[in-house]
Amino acid sequence: MTARARRRPDAAGRRALRLYRPTPLAVRAHVAIRWFSAPFPPIAAALPRAGRVLEIGCGHGLFSAYAALAEPGRDVLGVDIDGDKIAAVHDAVQGVGRLELRVAPDGAVPAGPWDAVVFVDVLYLLGADDQRRLLAEAVRSLAPGGSVVVKEMGTQPRWKVRWNTIQETLSVKVLRITEGSEFDFVDPQTMAAWLRDLGLTVELRRLDAGRVHPHHLLVARREVAAAQDATG
Repeated sequence: MTARARRRPDAAGRRALRLYRPTPLAVRAHVAIRWFSAPFPPIAAALPRAGRVLEIGCGHGLFSAYAALAEPGRDVLGVDIDGDKIAAVHDAVQGVGRLELRVAPDGAVPAGPWDAVVFVDVLYLLGADDQRRLLAEAVRSLAPGGSVVVKEMGTQPRWKVRWNTIQETLSVKVLRITEGSEFDFVDPQTMAAWLRDLGLTVELRRLDAGRVHPHHLLVARREVAAAQDATG
């Protein structure tokens, strides 16, 4: 399969993108670019096929909508601190069952238990210490056997990192498309070590083949016995 073919929306992706047709042009353009720049299908495939899924930092909700449409057994809640983004798509996503988008002004993790908590290109907007704290909160909110799924940018290769830094500088500091003032890309191996320290089993893989961004995916799972020990 060619890189171009891998970027084409699948059936659930097409349905998710169609949701945004009634939204302003800027929103439609943003979600379209978001689809073609981010590897959504393998991220969604790392989630459980059924259960309660929380996306933190959902933005306009494209990944949350895709995850809900790809597997009807999922109940998906997407939260974001940017109320304008949530308001812009509120009506558009109302027809999707088992999907809710909500403003989380304090940035806290909504009460679980969650079968999965997913972060898609959002942790970098926090400092490293705050990233680690938020991941710990997510782990504490997991149901037995739950998982934390993180898609973030890696720190290698350098040319992809430079390209990504230029793009994020434009998005965050110049155009103000994304909430935040700074960004901190943590090495995926470091993030994996944080999650292992929290008692999770971590799988780490690259998703950047044929892409200009250094995409990395971390899937951290809490074993059922470990979760029971932690709560009992």
